[in-house]
Amino acid sequence: MDIRTVKKMETKAVKSSRSDFFRMGVALFFMVVVLWYSFGAYGHVPNSAFLAIGAMFGAYMALNIGANDVANNVGPAVGSKALTLGGAILIAAIFEASGALIAGGDVVSTIKKGIIDPMLFADSAEFIWAMTAALLAGGLWLNLATAIGAPVSTTHSIVGGVMGAGIAAAGFSIVKWGTMGKIAASWVISPVLGGLIAALFLFSIKRSIVYKEGRLDAAKKMVPLYVAIMAWAFATYLMLKGVKHLIKVDFMTASGIGLVIAVAVFFLVRPMIVKASNKLSDMRSDVNTLFTIPLIFAAALLSFAHGANDVANAIGPLAAIADAVQNNIISAKAPIPLWVMLVGAIGISLGLALYGPRLIKTVGSEITELDQIRAFSIAMAAAITVIVASQLGLPVSSTHIAVGGVFGVGFLREYLATTKEEEKIRQEKANLAEEKKVLRALSAERDDLLALPNKGQTDYERIAELYRLIDEEEERIKMEKKMIKKAENIKYVKRDAIKKIIAAWIITVPAAAVLAASIFYMIKGFML
Repeated sequence: MDIRTVKKMETKAVKSSRSDFFRMGVALFFMVVVLWYSFGAYGHVPNSAFLAIGAMFGAYMALNIGANDVANNVGPAVGSKALTLGGAILIAAIFEASGALIAGGDVVSTIKKGIIDPMLFADSAEFIWAMTAALLAGGLWLNLATAIGAPVSTTHSIVGGVMGAGIAAAGFSIVKWGTMGKIAASWVISPVLGGLIAALFLFSIKRSIVYKEGRLDAAKKMVPLYVAIMAWAFATYLMLKGVKHLIKVDFMTASGIGLVIAVAVFFLVRPMIVKASNKLSDMRSDVNTLFTIPLIFAAALLSFAHGANDVANAIGPLAAIADAVQNNIISAKAPIPLWVMLVGAIGISLGLALYGPRLIKTVGSEITELDQIRAFSIAMAAAITVIVASQLGLPVSSTHIAVGGVFGVGFLREYLATTKEEEKIRQEKANLAEEKKVLRALSAERDDLLALPNKGQTDYERIAELYRLIDEEEERIKMEKKMIKKAENIKYVKRDAIKKIIAAWIITVPAAAVLAASIFYMIKGFML
């Protein structure tokens, strides 16, 4: 290793360290500002110290939600090159904050998913300690998951934190185990449902466009229809989930409004697609570009819905602490002061900008290779899975749905490629059998010649030629075996990534619960 290489490595390390310190500095500054504001605004209230600490932990939780969870909304768009990393972060930050502030609601459930009974706490002080422990535990687990590159459910993280702190405060009877069973079921339901729907959409697009001889002509007819289906799905999804705090509608109403919007989008988009297609070739890469704009809209809408829904993971316990400190009561629902909502909205956007790129790359490119069509299928799966699950009463996780969608398109690619290669494998195995027959015949002829007692010059020449032919046949056989092995081991989904992510999913709730219980006992020991 020469001196130039060493200097380059040192320069790179210094730049990386500076970048890490800058991100950490900005995150700490944000938490300190939140701490300072809460002390300044509520310093006169008893237990204001706990409100200030809880606010800081809420800010920490919001930062980690942005760093980990938001990647699921924009990761596929970045992986498919529909969006640059910087563009994705900007769009997601704007729409996450907008979703949180516009549609996050003015009242939030203090106990996410109703997994424990808040009335079983001995007093408001223990309730405050438990919510503080839950926020810190959820944030710590998300921080660890982000560091190892594992996208996990922020909802499950805060659920585990609340459950663990609740058990530490009031025993196992405080937990509603039926509700916890449904949450555990979502570990399987969410990725499987998301994966199946994403795979079905991708297969449909392949059959109706990609596999056609005239791809571009097929795209002119089908892309407007797929965009209209996307418009229906996202309009319905946003009304059921994204703006539920502003307007409450049932599924039929939301679906009907979504259908009207879909029809309008179809007639609006069709001439635009035709015009864009006239400038493209019949290559798949060109057809892919027709899905770029819809994919960007999908990423923005998913971010808006996520901000509206998942901001409660950061501010729910914080709102509970604020309500308990100011009113000295324990409530199942609490009003959200504007400053608490801002902590959640700004924290999520800031966490995404500072630490989101790692998980965006994981979801977008480190599980399977994505293009615009595959990413579009994943976005569709994210919206439709939530709609289907909500109507069936099934618990689902948006994180697990999105990552399950990535798995789904990857495994479909494997299946289709394997099916396509099976005929090649059969032919190669037949060729291999013929090569072996030839090899055996040549070897037998050589052995017969070698057995002659009096070999002439012609015999020696033939033996040398047979050795050469045998070497060639053996080399061909080796090549055939390599080709068969390669064809039989097509892998479009990285198995190591699957193992790491599934392991993180399984241990999220128990890990956050153990952390929260430990933190609760430390707080209680310190206070008493």
